[in-house]
Amino acid sequence: MRMDILIVEDQRRIAEGLSVMLSSCKEDGIQIERTLIADNGVQALKMLEQQPVDLLITDIRMPGMDGLELIKNAKKICPELEIIIISGYAHFDYARNALSLGVGNYLLKPIKQDELNETLRKIGERLDAKKSAQGMEMAEWRVSESDVNRLRYALLKDLVEDAYNPTAVQLQENYYFKAEADCYQAIVVKAGYDPEQMSKAAQTVICEKTKELFYHCLSKNCNDCLFDYVKDSGYGILNFIKEDTDKIRTLLLEFLRQLEANRSMLGPVRFSLAIGGVTVDAEQLTASIRKAELAIRERIVEGWGRLLEEVPPASGLPMQDILDRYCKEMEHAIEVLDPAEASKCGEELKNAVMSVPDVRGREIQETVLSAGRFFIVRVRATSPTIFEEKCMHCGSAEELFHELSTLQEELMTEALEARQGETSRPIRQAKQYVHKHYAENITLEEVCDHVGFSVAYFSALFKKETGEGFAKYLMRVRMDEAKTLLRETGLSVTEICERVGYNDRKHFTQTFHKIAGVNPAEYRKLYG
Repeated sequence: MRMDILIVEDQRRIAEGLSVMLSSCKEDGIQIERTLIADNGVQALKMLEQQPVDLLITDIRMPGMDGLELIKNAKKICPELEIIIISGYAHFDYARNALSLGVGNYLLKPIKQDELNETLRKIGERLDAKKSAQGMEMAEWRVSESDVNRLRYALLKDLVEDAYNPTAVQLQENYYFKAEADCYQAIVVKAGYDPEQMSKAAQTVICEKTKELFYHCLSKNCNDCLFDYVKDSGYGILNFIKEDTDKIRTLLLEFLRQLEANRSMLGPVRFSLAIGGVTVDAEQLTASIRKAELAIRERIVEGWGRLLEEVPPASGLPMQDILDRYCKEMEHAIEVLDPAEASKCGEELKNAVMSVPDVRGREIQETVLSAGRFFIVRVRATSPTIFEEKCMHCGSAEELFHELSTLQEELMTEALEARQGETSRPIRQAKQYVHKHYAENITLEEVCDHVGFSVAYFSALFKKETGEGFAKYLMRVRMDEAKTLLRETGLSVTEICERVGYNDRKHFTQTFHKIAGVNPAEYRKLYG
């Protein structure tokens, strides 16, 4: 009896303990080839797709996707998968619901070694019987099924990204999509959340739950249907008989209702659903997708939780004029790096857009995206990808303009810090030059040549950055060095005078007295 096992348990300590118990089963003649561990249901499903196993051991209660959901989806990937459910006593009745899914093995926590061994022995016997009867047929089936799934997903990508227009024959022969019924229709699902606040694992759960609910609601009433996420949106295509057109619309409404009903489990997320036009021509599927893409953008004015199927005409928003004015005014704000002025520009843009009667969601979204792209390019920031992604998940005009305002504030702060650093650089260079050459007869002009600035500009900049003029700074550096030499060496006052860049001892003594309050000789007596 040889088997590969996948343990699904959100508490790593428990999972590792179970793994140790499994390794002890070898004493009973059970040969475990691999023991894999997944922290949650989503991760487990990905692992099953990549490397199928013989036995799944799962906890019943886990965040995001519970054990029963995992079993349903795992059975789709590996129909012959053996399963053991583990559960605490309080959830024992809940675990027994798994019997309806064909799971006959459950163990109560804390797991006992002898009970685990006996359960594995029975499962091992069943696996041996299946493998001897089926040979390699199951492995071949898995490969072919995987290939079909990849081709069907490729169909969605081709339709969405390449505007591909396949015939009904091509749908069936090239992509394994059944296209015998009269009608075709495309849908788009948009999930609203902050991609920076939502973990990748949580986003994956949202996508998988959306797919699950789609097939649950539509698959039994369509000749064929297909759903998956492409880029930042969920896309679906359906093939059904003409007489069921109204029924399909009702089922799509139910799909949206169930998405919204599951929000408490999925986290801070909202959903909108848009449907494209019904067509009797497979080659018009791309056109149906494009209509749904336009319709889904109307959530900006219609709000979340709506079935969107109409694409209202443009409002007449003078988008280019508004953007030209924004860009011109923002140019000045960026030039002087004035955050308040930049914020005012953003507010004026918002007021100009929202004052247009019946302004459409797609118009608002495109205006904000264009303004954001201009701002990003103008301040020479990195790629606008993150900003655009966040805008794509917004569900209202208020959210869109908030993202633009946040972008302006963050990039303006970065630009201010960068400019501050740039203005400080020549001052640092000048100070370094003074500390290296203070013993020489250096001049302001010499230092300006070194840093590459004019005398007037450098003098103003130096005083602004340091709070004192260049001549005073040079004198202070020289006097500080003179004090050090007086305290720590036996050099004469004349020698020290020369070492700190003075040719005239009298001038040096007068300057020193002005700074220290005593002449050099007295300073040495006091501090030497």
